[in-house]
Amino acid sequence: MKRVFFIPLILVLSLTSCSQEGLKLPDSWKKDSTSSGSSWDRNPEKNQDDHKDTLVPWKGGAIAADTFIKISKKADAGVVNIGTTKILKQKQSPFGFGPSPFEDFFGDDLFKHFFGNPRQQQEPQEFKQQSLGSGFIISEDGLIVTNNHVIDQADEIKVTIGKDKEFVAKVIGTDPKTDVALIKIDPKGEKLQALALGDSDDLEVGEIVVAIGNPFGLSHTVTQGIVSAKERAIGFGLYDNFIQTDASINPGNSGGPLFNLNAEVVGINTAIHASGQGIGFAIPINLARNILRQLEKNGEVVRGWMGVEMQNMDEDLAKALELEKPKGALIARILPGSPAEEAGIQRGDVVLE
Repeated sequence: MKRVFFIPLILVLSLTSCSQEGLKLPDSWKKDSTSSGSSWDRNPEKNQDDHKDTLVPWKGGAIAADTFIKISKKADAGVVNIGTTKILKQKQSPFGFGPSPFEDFFGDDLFKHFFGNPRQQQEPQEFKQQSLGSGFIISEDGLIVTNNHVIDQADEIKVTIGKDKEFVAKVIGTDPKTDVALIKIDPKGEKLQALALGDSDDLEVGEIVVAIGNPFGLSHTVTQGIVSAKERAIGFGLYDNFIQTDASINPGNSGGPLFNLNAEVVGINTAIHASGQGIGFAIPINLARNILRQLEKNGEVVRGWMGVEMQNMDEDLAKALELEKPKGALIARILPGSPAEEAGIQRGDVVLE
């Protein structure tokens, strides 16, 4: 069976010795931006009102020539660049991190007999690994959404807004199961521009979407494409439900927003197909919305446990099960001794509500 791989969109820059002086973030981490938005404040209707000047007749009508310009300007100050630093410790021999060329020639035991083990004689050295990603502001006081894999195990997180506004961020909460993370910066009294969150359930296949992010450190890169598929499973786990798009997204786009033509965030750009071009995946914002509320309140996501693995219902699966339309979720597996097993739920059952 052919294996398919999907690549997270974080961009790892380099390993740099901590002993080197003054580690400065590259200029490409910074972006150009001036725009508006509104606090997510758990009120999508309010966000809609605040963005009425951006609305265009895009469903069933013509798209204005300046539509993408308006979206770019509207989103400009709300899309941020995220730079992370991890401190790594590793023993280093006089021959570097790898084995000595003489070890390969003499053999490991013979080499150690005459020369000892040079790697054991060295103290672990610290090295900095830097990575780039994207994110977007959802509250005026500095809450920012990104992917968990962008900030996972980071020792330092820096957020850049505009050309030169740099902030140190702290982690509010992460959810590895959905790859969603919430971080926060202190805007020091400045009122930040938050992006409006849309309704990802309202997306249609073929609908035009816009991705904005920091691919390869190129700040505020705007690309456009369509929704290629919805509810796409890519082997991510229990929460395998992605928007597929052909909008160009690349390493560094991780955590950046996917917009509809109302300049509302409908997805979080997360992964690309390893061997294909024009195949990207975004977390639906409706899935992330509840996750974000829990992360802000508790710092983690608390889930009830049924003991089942479910598969999203698509058209092919619905036809195979002789259902009128794809609705609900299929019970793919029951864990032994689980509440679901005790309740009599069986593999192959369909949960409708």
